[in-house]
Amino acid sequence: MTVTTTPTPTEAPALTPNADGRKLSYVKAFNEGLAQAMREDENVFVAGEDVAGYGGVFRMFDNLLDEFGPRRMIDTPISEAALVGLGVGAAARGLRPVVDLMFMDFIGVCLDQIVNQAAKMKYMFGGGLSVPLTITTASGAGLGAAAQHSQSLEAWLAHVPGLKVVMPSDAYTAKGLTVSAIRDDNPVVVMLNKVLLGSASEVPEGIYGIPLGQAHTARHGSDVTVVALGRMVGEALAAADDLAAEGVEIEVIDPRTVQPLDTETMFASVRRTNRVLVVHEAVTFGGLGAEIAAQIQDVVFDYLDAPVLRIGAPFAPVPFSPALEKAYVPDRARIAQGCRRLLERS
Repeated sequence: MTVTTTPTPTEAPALTPNADGRKLSYVKAFNEGLAQAMREDENVFVAGEDVAGYGGVFRMFDNLLDEFGPRRMIDTPISEAALVGLGVGAAARGLRPVVDLMFMDFIGVCLDQIVNQAAKMKYMFGGGLSVPLTITTASGAGLGAAAQHSQSLEAWLAHVPGLKVVMPSDAYTAKGLTVSAIRDDNPVVVMLNKVLLGSASEVPEGIYGIPLGQAHTARHGSDVTVVALGRMVGEALAAADDLAAEGVEIEVIDPRTVQPLDTETMFASVRRTNRVLVVHEAVTFGGLGAEIAAQIQDVVFDYLDAPVLRIGAPFAPVPFSPALEKAYVPDRARIAQGCRRLLERS
């Protein structure tokens, strides 16, 4: 593939979800954003297992082969290490590859390529080259895919300097964060949540990017700040509706990007509400909730009326049993109960 020189696109301002009243599903919004980014820059191409002929295991890449052809939609052998290695090399030579890992659990097979090559190469070469690599992957439980296809491993990746990690919480952010990830000159992992793929929200038709490292206040409130990651944003908003009926108003913060992490938005919210709960789908132990809690107590401790509360999954593999899996993943009821506990402890 020949590298062409194109001007770096100016980051479009984040549009409001109500920009034009048009609704798309999460998976179609991702697909649309990817297609628009490929039209914008012919250096963008996609490589992965079954991404071209089949359209991806979750149909994330439907119809892209018809438009862009086999030169830019590439089916690869079943080798995640080779696949990410291809992406790192292509990115270092000036292309903008989008590499799909199908399930997030598979990053263990290619972790050396991600952590020691993609993340470190710019540093090791003294800034002499960039690695504009986008890695897309499906994460999270809730579909009965069992322990090897259901994990949320964002804490692994966010711990690595040189990587950026985004977690879209709805269709609007799925499109905008994907576009920004592809435009970025650094390796970015886009964690798409499997349960959200069919959910719909308002998505503008034109191409737009959502700035990486900028959190969003999904709901304003005065009693408790809930910092929710990925799919948990929707659960937190549902819990907010339940609590509003009790006269409790919670503020919901969606980080959108977990590396870099916009802590300033969280700090400002905690200064208003004086209580904070952090919720994520990943196991509680060693999860990003611990990092967020540590930074909050370090910077805005004097504003807290109660200890920071964390909610996550138990320290166990994701169960295959639907009943056990449902109990395993945090939901609106657990979030609402956590907020009540914070108010009781104040």
